Amino acid sequence: MSKKVAIYPGTFDPITNGHLDIIKRASTIFEKVYIGIAPSESKQPMFDLLSRVEMVELATKDILNIEVISFTGLLVNCCQEIGAKTIVRGLRAVSDFEYELQIGYANASLDKEIDTIYLMPSLESAFISSTVVRDILKHNGNVNHLIPKEIEKNVHNI
Repeated sequence: MSKKVAIYPGTFDPITNGHLDIIKRASTIFEKVYIGIAPSESKQPMFDLLSRVEMVELATKDILNIEVISFTGLLVNCCQEIGAKTIVRGLRAVSDFEYELQIGYANASLDKEIDTIYLMPSLESAFISSTVVRDILKHNGNVNHLIPKEIEKNVHNI
């Protein structure tokens, strides 16, 4: 297993420009970055798992060291299977920090060899979340400025 392999996990329901910002920066730090998409039935996603995988693949097709996967179960088990020693997480605001810290400690308690790093999105992406995008979509609003252009058709065809 290599410290040069990382995973950026999430629901990506849908992928946003904020996610893409984190992905691009992680791709410059690590030799290989897996984008791990969780089914997250408890969150009742707007988009099914296959659609989310397809949208992330479309949005990241030009980033050569990215591989999109889906996973179930514990994230640390997925890390062990793919050889990732680092989990990448995004922090938009102080409100994210406490939750992310808890999850990072929980993962470390399950596998002490896996580290979590936190990247802040760029200032112009800091307010974007999938929740905001879904809320705007539910009210027939325009989200094109919040999502990668490659997935605009996918998002508007729900």
